Order: sequence, then C-alpha cells, then structure tokens
Amino acid sequence: MQRLVLATRNAHKVTELRAILEEAGLPVALVGADAFPEVPDVKETGVTFAENALLKAHALATASGLPAVADDSGLCVDVLGGAPGIFSARWAGTHGDDAANLALLLAQLADVPDAHRGAHFACAAALALPDGTERVTEGRLCGTLRRAPAGGGGFGYDPILQPEGDTRTCAELTSEEKNAISHRGHAFRALVPVVGELLIPGR
Repeated sequence: MQRLVLATRNAHKVTELRAILEEAGLPVALVGADAFPEVPDVKETGVTFAENALLKAHALATASGLPAVADDSGLCVDVLGGAPGIFSARWAGTHGDDAANLALLLAQLADVPDAHRGAHFACAAALALPDGTERVTEGRLCGTLRRAPAGGGGFGYDPILQPEGDTRTCAELTSEEKNAISHRGHAFRALVPVVGELLIPGR
C-alpha cells in the first residue's frame, strides 16, 4: 500500500483526510508528521496559501522520502481586501491567540454594515513528491461575519463566520456538519483524484 504523509501534528486533520481517502477507495496509508519527529516545522514564508502549503509539502517529502500533503488556510474578509488571509493565525500579533485575533477583527469591522460583511475561509492543499512533482487544489467556505462570537465548537474565526444558507456560525455546527462544508474538506476532496493519478499507477 502506498504511504502518504500529511504535514501536520494535528490528529483531527489526519483523521479527516484519511476518511476522505478511504471514502474514495484509494489504497493509501496516511500518517501524520509525528511519524517523522526529526523533521522540523517549516516557516510559512510564502505570500499565498498555495505557496505556504507547497513549502511544507516539499520539505516533508524531501525529508521523509514519501509523497507529502500539506495545507494552509485562513479567513479572507471582502472589505479588508482579503485580509487577514495568510496572517489569520497571527492577526493580533501573537500566533494562535484566537481570542485576541477575533477581538481585533471585530473592532476593525465595527462600523461595517451587515450587507458588506462578506468573508470566506480559504484553504490550499498541496501534494508534493520526492522527485519535485507538485499539485495544488483549493477550497472555500463562504459566508458573512457576525458582530459577536457565537458557539463553543471549532477554533479560530469559527465563532463569527456564518456559512451561506445557514443561521448558525461555524462554531455552532457539529463536527460532521462542518467537515461536510469546510474549506479544508473541499480542498482535500479536490486533491483525491490527483493522489489517485500520481500515486496509484493504472488507476
């Protein structure tokens, strides 16, 4: 069975992609970056989600000798010209401070009327092979931004993004509901035929 490594130490991401690959019937054994603890985390120095995903995928493919998948994602707000974008996780200055990032963004949008609070989560998923071959797919989850957080699930900006066609925020959805419509899920599903083409000869 073909081995594939996902550039993350987040077990939930590994489980999500493994389920998508199994659903597609691909004979691929997926492991996370924890299987290669000697490989350091890669600095995300790209200026797009795709560039950052490719940086991580190539680094892990080179270090492990296996095909590697990586993703990068964030929130893009229409009236901010797509920001926070690649800076989503460190919008308030400290990487991963969800509460501070949320508070700063809501303050910046305080005077923006409801009709102009469109935004979307974006994700780029990259597949890189040890020989340098690369492919990128993208996914989006579009919606509008609430004026105050709601819901206790999810993470990041989930409590303020209300998906199109729903009355709840992403943080109020069940894990199953969110995975079915998530930007990362869309990007990973779009990557499935690429994995089949490059890793499963004759498929």
